[in-house]
Amino acid sequence: MTNAAGTSNLTFRDVTPADESVVKDLLEAAFPSDMEARLVHKLRHCGALVLEQVAADGKDNVQGHVAYSRVTPAAIGRAQGLQVACLAPVAVWPDRQRTGIGSALITASLEKLKGMGEDLVLVLGYPGYYPRFGFDPVLARKVQGPYAGDAFMALALTEAGSRDLPIEVAFATPFEEFE
Repeated sequence: MTNAAGTSNLTFRDVTPADESVVKDLLEAAFPSDMEARLVHKLRHCGALVLEQVAADGKDNVQGHVAYSRVTPAAIGRAQGLQVACLAPVAVWPDRQRTGIGSALITASLEKLKGMGEDLVLVLGYPGYYPRFGFDPVLARKVQGPYAGDAFMALALTEAGSRDLPIEVAFATPFEEFE
């Protein structure tokens, strides 16, 4: 499954233990500090990841990475039963950025999350990028948590993901380093 030129030879698969060191290197190369690499490591090892995938080329070389962690609804009522995940982070090797790899990886992983029964996905990111996938800052205003503003966006994957709001949420403990 691809959606951009130059991504036709990519496969999207779950991260394996053998991928962990290349994912760490990728995250450290793609971001200005090692915070995202530490976040993924902590999320992975505390059991908070819902989905962690890589985009690999035809030789199985990792080109991109995306992680989704569990977000816990703290509200009572219908919202209590929602399955909520947070997209953070997504990364592509710097020399491969702006080639469609990140977009294809996000699109494929969102489809997988939908198939897994996730209702709502949250992201804190660039407002000029994430709306192309359906993320909406207006929907996110119905989500109470440590983040707010136009960079905080939500995407409903099911009818319940938009219907059963407002909701209060708690992010996985490793996110406290970012608050």
